[in-house]
Amino acid sequence: MNRIRTLRNPIRHYAWGSHTALAEWTGRPSPSQAPEAELWLGAHPSAPSRVEAGQDENDAVRLDDWIGREPKTSLGEPVASTYDDALPFLFKVLAPAHALSIQTHPDAARAYAGFARENAAGLPIDHPERSYRDPKPKPELICALTRFSALCGFRERRAVAADLQALELAELKPVAQQVETRGSAAGLGHLLGLEPEAQRGAVRAALERLGSSHDDDPKSELVHRLNIDHPEDIGVLSPYFLHAVELEAGEALYLKAGLVHAYLEGLGIEIMGNSDNTLRGGLTARHVDVPEFLDALDPAEHRPEKLLPTGRDHRFQRYRTSERAFSLSRFAFQPGRKTEPPRSRGPEIWLCTAGRITIHREDGSRPLDLARGQSAWIPAAAPAFRAEGDGVVHTASVPD
Repeated sequence: MNRIRTLRNPIRHYAWGSHTALAEWTGRPSPSQAPEAELWLGAHPSAPSRVEAGQDENDAVRLDDWIGREPKTSLGEPVASTYDDALPFLFKVLAPAHALSIQTHPDAARAYAGFARENAAGLPIDHPERSYRDPKPKPELICALTRFSALCGFRERRAVAADLQALELAELKPVAQQVETRGSAAGLGHLLGLEPEAQRGAVRAALERLGSSHDDDPKSELVHRLNIDHPEDIGVLSPYFLHAVELEAGEALYLKAGLVHAYLEGLGIEIMGNSDNTLRGGLTARHVDVPEFLDALDPAEHRPEKLLPTGRDHRFQRYRTSERAFSLSRFAFQPGRKTEPPRSRGPEIWLCTAGRITIHREDGSRPLDLARGQSAWIPAAAPAFRAEGDGVVHTASVPD
């Protein structure tokens, strides 16, 4: 139970995923027939990784079951006791080719109450109209592997109101007034609360006013782009309310619970609380719960700040946040130099994101090779090890 082992990780198929990005990144020879949206690495019960426990494919064991056998060995006593013998983080690779929903995530109190409420209503965990699939909060951090675009955080109310008024549309005049008097979040809430036909009319009017030429207006370009993915969905007007963010490879965003956002395109690593709770307001064919979404989001204006990894040694760096349930680090290995990288006192998942590395385990077992897209489970009680190669590893762990 204390040995380092490779993981087999499930792919989640959602309509917004890419047919090629994950296939190319993991070295598969051909595109997938179904869109591949997320590669999950972790122990969430809805799609857990599997630990390679032997040579045969049938020997692979669900990671949540593996941890459950000896939680203190897998997690370490502090993590096991703090998080009820469960891995507190979920690690993903995201590959959006189309815009995700406008969404936010619940804090701990809301997740607990929402999960209990939907259980009491008799909704099965996999019911399509369910918002809460577990009782846990979902703060998250997204780190770009390629250029990655997103919408995140409410813009300043005066700028939003001025942009809406500049469109000179009767359909959006009440929305602009809400923004002026009550803020950007209230304006978005007013828009999302319109009757369906009024929403479609507002989108059609905005598209007609914006026309086909939008070279000098990034918001206009985004509106047209979102309308291609989600025709006449009221969420296509969200670029007027939210900041547009472009992350370059290596840059990251930390999103606390309640922060409104929508990912648009790219390839990125996401680490979050071990939760699958998403509250959606638009830009999706999946379940939308506007009242719950609006009640859960943080209405404050928020300009996103990009994070870069820091550390005294450029080879071993960490994305520093205030989060206690998870931490993301980046290890860059140099050819011919075997290194014992710094470790946390809890469990880790290593994901090779570039090149190839080899883990030399000092328990006498054979070395473990990881190429791009491959990963390893490192329990808290794992004996000392060294690693080498010409590659990069991103590591999910629990802060000490």
